[in-house]
Amino acid sequence: MTWIESLTLNSPSGFWNPIVWLAFLVVFAVIGYLIYSRGNRSYKPNTDQVKPFLSGNEVEDVEEIRVRAGDIYWGFIEALKGYYSVLMRMHTGDVRDYILWYLGLGAVILFVLVGGV
Repeated sequence: MTWIESLTLNSPSGFWNPIVWLAFLVVFAVIGYLIYSRGNRSYKPNTDQVKPFLSGNEVEDVEEIRVRAGDIYWGFIEALKGYYSVLMRMHTGDVRDYILWYLGLGAVILFVLVGGV
């Protein structure tokens, strides 16, 4: 048994050898470097080249064209407006309120499970 065969892990579905894996890694690294070295050398970071292209139009205010999460879910929120209005009134932003809700609901669930209601 050679030293390469001693490093090979054989299984019913194939084999795994770290030397073969390293050889493929080196080959793909060389290929990646060759592709990178043929890249465009006129690219200059921190210039106008990095600005977004919007059909040649100057971007005046990014906030006007930005799509917010509320815009994405607008239809969903509008359809469930009654449900969300109740939830938004209950939402205080205070962690103590949420802990109180958690403990209260936990007590109700425990009462139902233990009490057999």
